[in-house]
Amino acid sequence: MRALLQRVSEAEVTVDGDRVGGCGEGLLILVCAMQDDDAAAAERLAGKVAKLRIFRDDAGRMNRSILDAGGAALVVSQFTLAADTSRGNRPGFSAAAPPEEGRRLYERFAATLAGLGVPVETGQFAGDMRVRLVNDGPVTIWMES
Repeated sequence: MRALLQRVSEAEVTVDGDRVGGCGEGLLILVCAMQDDDAAAAERLAGKVAKLRIFRDDAGRMNRSILDAGGAALVVSQFTLAADTSRGNRPGFSAAAPPEEGRRLYERFAATLAGLGVPVETGQFAGDMRVRLVNDGPVTIWMES
């Protein structure tokens, strides 16, 4: 699985003008399941995200995890993270998991992260979403399982 993490002071996702998810201080996590991913990959990635020390401690250093900081997460499906731009001008997405498998793994990732103690809200899988965020830092991290 692939994930793009952005440390945020706030984030929100809407569909047709209606808020479907959001968070205050914490992480906006864009997630993509790839062709050969399985439940173990989703769980492993969620574990890494929960423990990643990218939040400031009292000295201002990135030394605390989202759990340590008491942050929340907004998890949004993002199949375009599978983009192959190696040829031509149009990205290919054939490396992404099929939609139903992608949905299952996206939901598994979010549920695992919540099970680890992170308050989680989600976007709408395969929805035409609008994502608004205030990146804190900015801190943006690319991760793969």
